[in-house]
Amino acid sequence: MIRYIRWCAYFCALLLLALLVNVGRVQVWEAAAYGANPANKRPAIDRYAEPRGDILVDGRPVTGSRDSGQVLRYERTYTEGPLFAPVTGFSSQTYGTSFVERAEDPLLSGTDPGLSAFPLWYDLSRGRPGGGNAVTTIRAALQRAAYRGLAGKRGAVAALEPATGKILALVSSPSYDPGELSGTGGRVEAAWARLNADPARPMLNRALRETYPPGSTFKIVTAAAALDAGVVTDVDAPTRTPDPYPLPGTHTLLPNAGTGCEDASMAEAVRWSCNTVMAKIGVQVGLRRMAGAADRFGFNDAGLRVPSWVSRSNFDTDMSQDQLALSSIGQFNTRATPLQMAMVAAAVANGGELRSPYLVDRTTQDDGSQVRRGDPRSLGRAMSPSTALRMQELMVKVVEDGTGRNAAIRGARVGGKTGTAQHGVGNAGTPYAWFIAWARAEGAPQPAVAVAVVVEDAAADRGGISGNGAAAPIARAVMEAALSAPATN
Repeated sequence: MIRYIRWCAYFCALLLLALLVNVGRVQVWEAAAYGANPANKRPAIDRYAEPRGDILVDGRPVTGSRDSGQVLRYERTYTEGPLFAPVTGFSSQTYGTSFVERAEDPLLSGTDPGLSAFPLWYDLSRGRPGGGNAVTTIRAALQRAAYRGLAGKRGAVAALEPATGKILALVSSPSYDPGELSGTGGRVEAAWARLNADPARPMLNRALRETYPPGSTFKIVTAAAALDAGVVTDVDAPTRTPDPYPLPGTHTLLPNAGTGCEDASMAEAVRWSCNTVMAKIGVQVGLRRMAGAADRFGFNDAGLRVPSWVSRSNFDTDMSQDQLALSSIGQFNTRATPLQMAMVAAAVANGGELRSPYLVDRTTQDDGSQVRRGDPRSLGRAMSPSTALRMQELMVKVVEDGTGRNAAIRGARVGGKTGTAQHGVGNAGTPYAWFIAWARAEGAPQPAVAVAVVVEDAAADRGGISGNGAAAPIARAVMEAALSAPATN
């Protein structure tokens, strides 16, 4: 009898060992597969069981969490959602996350190891700390000035602090309310379908994700390349450029929008936006040096993160001479995001050094204790300091007595450049109105802001589109806000 009991005990021990092995298999080897299984609702339930951390602007949260009483308990809420949507993005229980909500998701959802001094404890206890907060570099006054300026027209504004790379404003218009996508159910699905079907594409972040022909604003890059290469040594010297200018190797004549560009100097060409002069200068600089200059300003960089990814701005590296001429005035295949063109203005304002743009100043725990700071860093020199000084002078002339007078601010030194970019088949589309600029308060040691504005208003009269008329007043409003509103980050 004892022998049978002993065998029974052995068998029970074997069963217990098999059970432990299976538990180990499920908990260790198969855990990832079970966790990723769409039928497993526990990760989603756990994810929304606690309030999400907040995104802050000027020290105040522009996001929140609402107890829905549903299985997925806490839904995301947004303060002034359309205003800050290009910054925050959305956090949806149905459609996931975007922009800062996505880039900082581990921190905001409470799964970032940096939120706890003992992250292993939360792994063992299957718990998590409260969601952390992302403090942005955005300044509300600039954001509102840009949003009001666009007034629902299709377009975008990007503003930077030249010395640091902080993104001070990031506006895309028309916008949408990301709160419509929070939660689950038919209401959210209907909002998603409506927003994606809207021909105005309100969910497109035009400031970061859309690329446009930059038009004459790209002439700043061409002028800087010419000075650095020594192709132009005297900006006031005549360039012996005919009007119109025959594109090299073709019978095509490149005209100017205005008069007075024949034999104009480079200073006059920047001031009055002469296509002929700047196209000829681009050809003289040559493809290799033009492409190198564009790269130094940030073009052709597919790896830019702010921390959300930014679309690659393009300057071709394989072109014929006539194509190079057009590319040098921001046409042909040259394309840029508004953020990229703000970087061009910022490099000029910052003495030639280009700072990497960034949107999150620091991240904190829910009690305000710092987790990480932003990573200000240099992207290198876009141009020499002497060239930057000369380019500042040329851009100031544009605003003082050139095509950009609508950007002038009393008591401040403002440099700018207008642009009217043709596009569409045969340039039949309504032109895009551009303006890039920087501003320094009287007596200040360095410029406070660099800004880029693009307006693509398809409802406007084609003949009335201009960078000075449509875009410069918006840039001026943003720069005035930057000069008058104290920084709080």
